[in-house]
Amino acid sequence: MGKAGEGADVHNAGTEGDASTNPRDAADRGHDPAGGPYGPEFLDLERELAVFLRRARASSGEMAREVHPDLEPAAYGLLVRLEEAGPQRATELATYFGVGKATMSRQLAALETLGLVARTRDPADGRASLVELTPGGRDRFTRVRQARRAEYGRKLAAWDRGEISELARLLHRLNGLGNTED
Repeated sequence: MGKAGEGADVHNAGTEGDASTNPRDAADRGHDPAGGPYGPEFLDLERELAVFLRRARASSGEMAREVHPDLEPAAYGLLVRLEEAGPQRATELATYFGVGKATMSRQLAALETLGLVARTRDPADGRASLVELTPGGRDRFTRVRQARRAEYGRKLAAWDRGEISELARLLHRLNGLGNTED
C-alpha cells in the first residue's frame, strides 16, 4: 500500500470483486479477456511487470536527480553501465542499450557537460575514444547507489537471501530475452 498522497495501489484499484469486469476473475475462469491462449499467470505477469516498470521509471528519475539535478533519468543507466563495465566506446554503449549512435552521442554529451563522464583516447585504437566516469561522477553515483542498496535492504529485510538471489536470477533471465531475436 502506498503512503497518503502517493496515489492508489494498482494492486487494489479498479473493480476488485466484480467477477463480470475484473480481468483476474475472468482469467481464473480460464478465459483470457484479451482473447489469447495464455492463462492467468500471464495476466499476473503483465500486471506485475507494468507496476514494476512504472516504479522503476520513477525510481530512475529520483536517482538521476540525486546524482545531479539536471541529469535525465535515461542517462542514469549509462552511469550504471560505466561503473560496472568500465570505460566503453560510445558504439558499445549504444549497442548494449539498443539505441542509435545519435541518441547515445546526445546522452553522452549531456553527461560530459555535467562533468559526470569524460572521453579518453582508446589505447587499442587511437582514432577512437572511450567514455568513463570522472572521479566526481563516480563519487556522486556511488553515494546514490549505496543509498539505494540500503533502501532495498530495508524493503527486503523479511526476505531470505535465497529469495533475493532467485529474484535476481529470474530478472537476469528475463532481461536476457531482450537480447534475442525471434
